[in-house]
Amino acid sequence: MEEFTEWNGDLAVSVLGTLRVVVGGVEHHPRGPKVGRLLALLALRTGRPVSTEELVDELWGERPPAAAAGILHTHVYNLRRQLARLPGGLTCQGDQLLATAPHGYLLRVPAESVDARRFADLVGQGRRLLHEAQPERAHRAARRALSLWHGRPLTGLSVGRLVAGELAHLDELRIQALRTCVEALLRCGSPADVVPELRALVAAHPLDEWFHTRLIEALWRSGRRGAALQAVRRVRRVLADELGLDPSAEIGELHTVILGAAPRSPAGGSATVV
Repeated sequence: MEEFTEWNGDLAVSVLGTLRVVVGGVEHHPRGPKVGRLLALLALRTGRPVSTEELVDELWGERPPAAAAGILHTHVYNLRRQLARLPGGLTCQGDQLLATAPHGYLLRVPAESVDARRFADLVGQGRRLLHEAQPERAHRAARRALSLWHGRPLTGLSVGRLVAGELAHLDELRIQALRTCVEALLRCGSPADVVPELRALVAAHPLDEWFHTRLIEALWRSGRRGAALQAVRRVRRVLADELGLDPSAEIGELHTVILGAAPRSPAGGSATVV
């Protein structure tokens, strides 16, 4: 399997951070909030037609204006004009980039030119490599995926229901990428080397039991029994205070093992699956 390569084409669309189109190294930020929303949804679904009804929903939600279809056409026209004026080496008209499709519109750019698509492909590649027992390559793929993020997706842009759903999916993929990184490091390195990163992840995602579990496991496998027990107490307190819940059965099992009620060597391998 060949590793995913970076996009080196003339045109790039970025949603993992501020929404922008880059042509020949020159950035363009769409003007107008509705035009930005329009471009965001089309970019997140690049290669697939987006219906007029979906675009109206994204721009106005449950209360579209009576002339929504005509106003949408105006926003499409404005976006096409902005795309047609892009500087750089691309010789392509705006109506070729933003094509009319049956009952909607289509952003006609290579899927790899959209950073969210490259990110999703890299996350999938990392997971596959991990399941194929190639943790070092899995780690590189997941790290490359995470490097594509330059802040919150669509920073500063107010979005509608459909784009919000796409962003929620990207957030889930980002968690998968972080888990792949951790699991790959646990499989190919010393557990102690993963502890600092896991502490940061636990702080950033205090209600994610997976990160807590891996931190407890890494501390214990590093011979830090006391710190592992402290981590167990910490997750119990956080879950009880915030959600009124007890930790998962896996954390309970780890706690029992660490206390010495079941035999297990700190040097044992992780049996976790991403």
